[in-house]
Amino acid sequence: MSKFQTSPYPIETLPPGIPYIVGNEAAERFSFYGMKAILTVFMTTYLLGANGEVDPMSDTDAKFWVHTFVMVAYFTPLLGAFVADWLFGKYNTIMYLSVLYCFGHLALALDETRWGLAIGLSLIALGTGAIKPCVSAHVGDQFGKKNSHLLAKVFGWFYVAINLGAFASTLLTPWLLQNYGSQVAFGVPGVLMAVATFVFWLGRNRFVHIPPRGSVVFRETFTGDGLKAILNLAPVYVLVAIFWSLFDQTASAWVLQAENMDRTFFGVNVLSSQIQAANPFLILVLVPLFSYVVYPAINKVFTLTPLRKIGIGMFITVGAFSISALIESSIQSGGRPSISWQILAYIILTAAEVMVSITCLEFSYTQAPNSMKSIVMSFYMLSVSLGNFITAGVNAVISNADGTSKLPGATYYWFFTGLMLVAAILFIVVAKLYSGREYVQESPTAEETADAIS
Repeated sequence: MSKFQTSPYPIETLPPGIPYIVGNEAAERFSFYGMKAILTVFMTTYLLGANGEVDPMSDTDAKFWVHTFVMVAYFTPLLGAFVADWLFGKYNTIMYLSVLYCFGHLALALDETRWGLAIGLSLIALGTGAIKPCVSAHVGDQFGKKNSHLLAKVFGWFYVAINLGAFASTLLTPWLLQNYGSQVAFGVPGVLMAVATFVFWLGRNRFVHIPPRGSVVFRETFTGDGLKAILNLAPVYVLVAIFWSLFDQTASAWVLQAENMDRTFFGVNVLSSQIQAANPFLILVLVPLFSYVVYPAINKVFTLTPLRKIGIGMFITVGAFSISALIESSIQSGGRPSISWQILAYIILTAAEVMVSITCLEFSYTQAPNSMKSIVMSFYMLSVSLGNFITAGVNAVISNADGTSKLPGATYYWFFTGLMLVAAILFIVVAKLYSGREYVQESPTAEETADAIS
């Protein structure tokens, strides 16, 4: 018999383990987004060769490798999900891989060459990727039918915790890189990852630990309700991948674009990699705004289902990337546009993220059979991986041998804008044809857990 609570508490209030999960996520996201924020600048400015001399990558190569890293980081969730649901359970999987994650940060901090970069990013991609679906599903596992009405709001505030950590790290880490070098800049996120692991361990006796299912998980995934859920969600995820193809370029193409802009904002000269902090800051503002103002207002006009939210968000993304294309046109014409224009693009793109990403997170959980929550969440993560695969692939194809691009200047941005528009139109058809059902973990009776939370 397990020494931990193995089914949701029969309560109508917030589950007791949620504060530990949220605290852990804020620290873990600080470490990940801090490291990711400086990757492009590190690769193109600070990277060392085997002889210890500065030997940076080209802009095109840096974009390719950044998106390749993100692609792998969002592919490994499939591995983590199966390991969690098959062998170790979500809690143990998160704990074991968090340690591996810490070693990845250590490798980046100690070795500034391509070898250190490769080893560090490989370990981080495996660690962060494999725990992603487990953390999201672990949040949902804390809820039963009596308090399932709180699930949407908790996923929203869970996302706020992610972006609070991301905001702080995206401002701090580029500053550390410029003033103290890459070892300190990569080392601080590593320390925060260790803190995240410790906070998660502290909550072990408050969590609901849904036991692993054993080998039956493979049969349930690829037959019956499991297979049906995956097939229903697959077209949604394929089109959402195009959103991620554009969104994740804020860490690559938009950083490089900012290098050629007037980055004075309210009298402060902002680093090109710090502009990314606009996204998590805006999440902190827009999540409550959308939850309590925008969505209720739209619902008075028409019913705003999850799929409608996602579809609207995809069309909004078209507007955001159109602005980045216009910015690039100005730069190519010899101008030096204000960074305020890119911040406007961030505002629009973040509004789209609220409607697409948060909604997909919650929708994926509710559409997953109870025995395979992590696995379905990992298939959602594959949409992020596919999106970055598309971006990395495009950058590989358009790169000429002489360093020029087959999609020069604004053409590059208009290409992705058009791709997003096509995906948004196709999503309307997919949403109309979608059919699925909701699944929520069952709670035990009050008598069965009378002293479980004493």
